[in-house]
Amino acid sequence: MNQPGLNHIQEFKDLLQNYHMSERAQQALEGLQLVLLVAATSTGRNTVIKELVESFGYHFVVSDTTRPPQFRDGKMEENGVNYFFRTEEGMLEDIRAGEFFEAEVIHNQQVSGMSIRELERAKNLNKIAITDVDIGGINNALKVKPDLKAIFLLPPSFDEWQNRLTGRGRMTEHEIRNRLRTAETIFNTGLHNANQYNFVIAEDVKHSAAVIDGIVHGKMNPYQGRAAGLIHELQGRLQQKLASNPV
Repeated sequence: MNQPGLNHIQEFKDLLQNYHMSERAQQALEGLQLVLLVAATSTGRNTVIKELVESFGYHFVVSDTTRPPQFRDGKMEENGVNYFFRTEEGMLEDIRAGEFFEAEVIHNQQVSGMSIRELERAKNLNKIAITDVDIGGINNALKVKPDLKAIFLLPPSFDEWQNRLTGRGRMTEHEIRNRLRTAETIFNTGLHNANQYNFVIAEDVKHSAAVIDGIVHGKMNPYQGRAAGLIHELQGRLQQKLASNPV
């Protein structure tokens, strides 16, 4: 499905380049346990988050987005469940007011971000908050809340990753290549900022969730030493794929 672009893309970029949270928003972060997952498309982060919510009692933070609902996993996405689907004007107003923890322009097609109201909800429930963000979002989030747990989820292999990507549903070739180029940036950023992340390889959903919960509670990460080699492998195969079909 083709997705329309942003009508106010430059205004979003200008606001987010110099974004500052409101004082009320900063106070809402105090005492909050927060886990953020970053991953290339189709790595399995949503499935892992679902396991952490259902089996470990985490609170899923529903993000806001300007994109329309999509047909995923056999059904249409629901407002307030998968995302809060917002107008560009509404998102711009909240960004101007400093009411987001983080927000980012994604694929030059949409703006998505984490509102303070959702983090307040997790804090009031006395639960560990968890959600997924894009690579720029997590870097910005670490600047604001350095005690959060940043989890970088990796696919177990390039071939498995591509199988998951093509199995997601109907996407145009242009959309797939956009996601692959974004993945290239994600892998590069992760490798060059490896000290910021806890790397977890998404081999098995239940095991990955248990490892993440262990990291949150101070246990050793069994995957950390394997991450660099796997990222190099993913990068090499991805560059070959992009070069072989430079459409």
